[in-house]
Amino acid sequence: MTQNDCIDLIMGGIPSTSGIWADMGSGRGAFTLALAEILQPGAEIYSIEMDKTALQQQEKLFYRKHPSLRVYFYHGNFADPLNLPALDGIVMANSLHYIRDKEPVLRQFRNYLKTTGRFILVEYNIFKSTTWVPYPIPFEEWQKKSVRWEFYETHLLATKPSRYHREIYSALSFKTKQ
Repeated sequence: MTQNDCIDLIMGGIPSTSGIWADMGSGRGAFTLALAEILQPGAEIYSIEMDKTALQQQEKLFYRKHPSLRVYFYHGNFADPLNLPALDGIVMANSLHYIRDKEPVLRQFRNYLKTTGRFILVEYNIFKSTTWVPYPIPFEEWQKKSVRWEFYETHLLATKPSRYHREIYSALSFKTKQ
């Protein structure tokens, strides 16, 4: 997936104002970089990743590409309680499918969000588990379960073909009804 693909997947869910965002399970930082390209000056980004090497690689790349951007690199597991400020939004790309019991993690994320907070999910649109996607959540399932997990007005933002698993989708949900 290219950097432009990452931007295309999340751009429609991010307002034109600056804010405080987190990338949960940021890996090597593809979507953290996409956030940096989309958000306005003054924004803050928290990049949460448990792979310390990947996080260090992100940090080096960011300081070269966006030296004045406020990005905080947080080494930790997004499923654990985190000390974060109230967030305007969360991006979670290709990491929710590693969590079997999604509800406690998503309820915790919901608590991090401001009342007007947004949650952007990027996932493979597949139903059957694989070695690399053990607990998939295709869009139709996310759309149904998001209300039960108290995320509202879930809608599809974009899809991109995937060379591994049919397609990748992005969806936007809100903490409260808009």
